[in-house]
Amino acid sequence: MSDDALKGYRGAARKVLRSHGVGVWSDVDVVSTKGKFTGLILPRSETADDEHIVLKLASGYNIGVAAAAVETITEHGRREAHYKIPEKDFPVDPNKPNVVLLGTGGTIASRLDYRTGAVIPAFSPGELYGSVPELADICNLRTEKLYGVFSENMGPEQYIRLAERIGEAIGEGVDGIVVGHGTDTMHHTAAVLTYMVQDSPVPIVMVGSQRSSDRPSSDAAINLMHAVKTAAEGDIAEVLVCMFGPTSDQYDLLHRGTRVRKMHSSYRSTFRTIGDVPMGIVDQEGIRYLRGDFKHRRQDRDVRINTAFEEKVTIVYYYPNMKPDIIDAIVEKGYRGIVIAGTGLGHINKPLYGAIKRATDAGVHIYMTVQTLWGYVQMYVYETGREIMELGVVPAANMLPEAAYMKLCWALGQADDRDEVRRIMLTPVSDEITEREPYNGYLVYQGAVPEVQEFLRSIKR
Repeated sequence: MSDDALKGYRGAARKVLRSHGVGVWSDVDVVSTKGKFTGLILPRSETADDEHIVLKLASGYNIGVAAAAVETITEHGRREAHYKIPEKDFPVDPNKPNVVLLGTGGTIASRLDYRTGAVIPAFSPGELYGSVPELADICNLRTEKLYGVFSENMGPEQYIRLAERIGEAIGEGVDGIVVGHGTDTMHHTAAVLTYMVQDSPVPIVMVGSQRSSDRPSSDAAINLMHAVKTAAEGDIAEVLVCMFGPTSDQYDLLHRGTRVRKMHSSYRSTFRTIGDVPMGIVDQEGIRYLRGDFKHRRQDRDVRINTAFEEKVTIVYYYPNMKPDIIDAIVEKGYRGIVIAGTGLGHINKPLYGAIKRATDAGVHIYMTVQTLWGYVQMYVYETGREIMELGVVPAANMLPEAAYMKLCWALGQADDRDEVRRIMLTPVSDEITEREPYNGYLVYQGAVPEVQEFLRSIKR
């Protein structure tokens, strides 16, 4: 067995493969002390351990088989390795709307990298058409790769260029914009884009996938189709997040950029509208709007781009026994703004009072949100809240902590005057503050609770 056929494998795993005369892309039956497995031997990441052999099963899922547990490996075929997604010219139809997909990172379509075993995103229109041909039934699609970063590495540089490019694309006459983005911080970017790009005449739809395209349970293709459909045909000319609604492949939800949050680390239905209801539902049949209080699509090319951003802003998640030196250290490092995620209605402990007063006296702008996520800051109810406001902390109503953080960065990029910053912060741009929460906005499905079980039985088909 050649070294190339064992590329990526080291140590015990490489020794076992060589001894049985098999390698990467061999179709094999593996008998181990844990059972029998049939699948395709995949490349092994060079950064992974050397104790396991990776198989892709017929189901499409990958498993690792411990090399030490292997008894026999029988090859019954080999496959040719294809590292490129089939690419076809994306058809152009002058009667269809024009959509641009701006890539920042994240996986829309994928291929497997031989060297690392990692999934590499495919992005050109031809690759996307080869992977999701249904896109051509919706629009004329072009793509631009602005960045190729994990979403945790998104920051002001990326936010500003993305907002500017959105403004340019609108001026060029596109009918809708899709932003491909990693899911981990998608809600942060959705919030800051809502502030930086105002009064857009076309939909701006953020999309990603929880599971990469090489997995049978991937949500990438459906999310992409629904996001493109929303951008091409939808009437909501705002920043939206388009991601799975239920855990199954039924439909996607459209969430407003300032009221959405990633709520589960791995579920495909991870994104949820907080303190409100989603904007709409999109599926193969079309778009169904769940509310009418949105900005509608227009034919003009007018849009307001304001990319102001102050980096010296932070979020502090309050916890019992928090010490004042944390606040003092933030001030000493030159931070201009702090968003606190307080307990209950917006509370912190009394030992922090002195540090908070020193911070506000030093000109630091401090805003209070709630770590419960649902509900409003209500600092007039208890003595604690009233005392904290006297120290200069401003209640931020029902702004989500991340939305408040991004808005304070944006506000302090424009002003430092306390009254002006307060005016910017407390003047809603797109429902980051709402007058009230809907009666059906807060619903937690708690398993095994009788009324929840009865409800689930009534809707389960």
